[in-house]
Amino acid sequence: MALFVAMLRGINVSGQKIIKMDRLRQLFESMAFTNVSTYIQSGNVIFDAEELDASIVRDRIVHELKEQLTFDIPVIIRTPAELQEVVQETPYPSVNVDANEQRYVTFLSQVPTEAALAKLDAAKSEVDEYHVKGLTVYLLIRKNYGDSKFSNNFIEKKLGVAATTRNWETVNKLIQLAGESGK
Repeated sequence: MALFVAMLRGINVSGQKIIKMDRLRQLFESMAFTNVSTYIQSGNVIFDAEELDASIVRDRIVHELKEQLTFDIPVIIRTPAELQEVVQETPYPSVNVDANEQRYVTFLSQVPTEAALAKLDAAKSEVDEYHVKGLTVYLLIRKNYGDSKFSNNFIEKKLGVAATTRNWETVNKLIQLAGESGK
């Protein structure tokens, strides 16, 4: 049995791809996943699976969601240990709250190519910072995420991979909830 965190991209945003969390839990349970719980409305699901291979689990979820909901939803899967590693390895261990700095993490579906990374580097910002490490883009936002050029769509377009972004508090809450679920 393996514990996973699934992060669905682009649901319940601006009236698009609406999925109630009760329905999402039911869908995951119908796939024979157990101990299914969700966190906030943006599509974070913690669950146990008999399958140990995260890519097989992800493909199954994507297929089943498309079958049941009739629209594509990109899904990024991480283990609680992988999320913990993301937090531990942040290049931004603290933020200046008085200056309104905020941390976000963009989770990538695959490691971007060097050419794609060069495209992102060409778009550096004088305001916000980012750091790419493997399947993770760490963001340090100095104003408002909604005003940052480093939106999820922007990062996906530059890197050419599916991605989903969560704020720092959500990442830490998912780790906490997964720890409680795994007890």
